[in-house]
Amino acid sequence: MKRGPNNLLPQAVVALAVLAWSGLGFVGCTSPGIHDPARIGPFFTPSNFVGEAQLPAELRRVVLMPVAAGTAAPAESAAALDPVFLTELQKENRFEVVRLTRSDCLRRFRLEELSSTAVLPANFMAVVRQEYAADGVLFVDLTAYKPYRPLAIGVRAKLVLAGPDARVLWAFDNVFSTTDDRVANAARHHFLKTDRSDVPADFTQAVLQSPSRFGTYVAAATFATLPPVYAPSRPAQK
Repeated sequence: MKRGPNNLLPQAVVALAVLAWSGLGFVGCTSPGIHDPARIGPFFTPSNFVGEAQLPAELRRVVLMPVAAGTAAPAESAAALDPVFLTELQKENRFEVVRLTRSDCLRRFRLEELSSTAVLPANFMAVVRQEYAADGVLFVDLTAYKPYRPLAIGVRAKLVLAGPDARVLWAFDNVFSTTDDRVANAARHHFLKTDRSDVPADFTQAVLQSPSRFGTYVAAATFATLPPVYAPSRPAQK
């Protein structure tokens, strides 16, 4: 039996309702206006970090450790953020990134994760250099984690040079909480810049409801504070 247009209308209405209810549909009627805080701010800028003026020339390959949950979050929540932090670190293009998976970490060091503040196994740096041919290690710890509105993620991270001249190249410790309007604006702005959708709807509000989306902003904002890549100085022209 053929279905006419009148038969399709109820199905379309139901489909839109389900889409909106699931949290994946339209969060607003239109995209953020020109005066929306997602466009004009004020925006949060992480400030609690220190780092060298530029990354050393010998830092070419870095092992990214699994996100360490500690007591701040369930282990599965930290594991869900592993690919998020990996993707955002690779986007910075500061160095080649090698991911140490949780299974590899467990097999080599008898722990699924290692915190930046933990006592490292005696063979840790040797494994990093020999088995991964890496010049450095990047640790990421969760210091706070609230997956329900208002969302909050605390990040402590360290980039360490793995070698005879081992030292901390960069250290970061900030809490991103959407109770701070600047954080909420910055998170929405991040997705406003990356959104390629032609649908005239405000999808930026979804970042304030999804821990994984919010984690994407947090990871991007964290790694944006890494020192710049080493650039050898050029001799002055005569």
